[in-house]
Amino acid sequence: MLQNFLCYTCKEYVEDLAKVPKAFLQEANVRLIVIGQSSYHHIKPFCSLTGYAHEMYVDPQREIYKTLGMKRGEGNNVSVRSPHVKSNTLLGSIRSMWRAMTGPAFDFQGDPAQQGGALILGPGNEVHFLHLDRNRLDHVPINTILQLAGVKTVNFTNKPQIIDI
Repeated sequence: MLQNFLCYTCKEYVEDLAKVPKAFLQEANVRLIVIGQSSYHHIKPFCSLTGYAHEMYVDPQREIYKTLGMKRGEGNNVSVRSPHVKSNTLLGSIRSMWRAMTGPAFDFQGDPAQQGGALILGPGNEVHFLHLDRNRLDHVPINTILQLAGVKTVNFTNKPQIIDI
């Protein structure tokens, strides 16, 4: 679940989620779903921007966020940093504001103080894993979630792997 579609850390996280091959998910019988807190008309532009082609839904009233106990505001521990965030805070924030101001519908796409999180749900209604982000940089590493869900992991570094023979 995303903080919001304009958040630069969420954008960069979803860009990496987009790299998870559909074949990996199908092989493990797992669905990858992103939920944002804005209006549905922001889904298509956000998917185009990030390259994300898996399922995406919105919860503009933030009912799911509230039900799961996701926090509002930045937590005290800002030393946590997602390995999927490439931009520094200043540049990322400027890019987010620019996207908000130049977008076709000038809005901030949800509550900017709402934190997101990650969960593994099912089969059925059983929650197997739940992480509530403490701040905008506190995303769970994607490979951690993939491993817990029984999905093959992905190389997100864009560096060629060196294999010792």
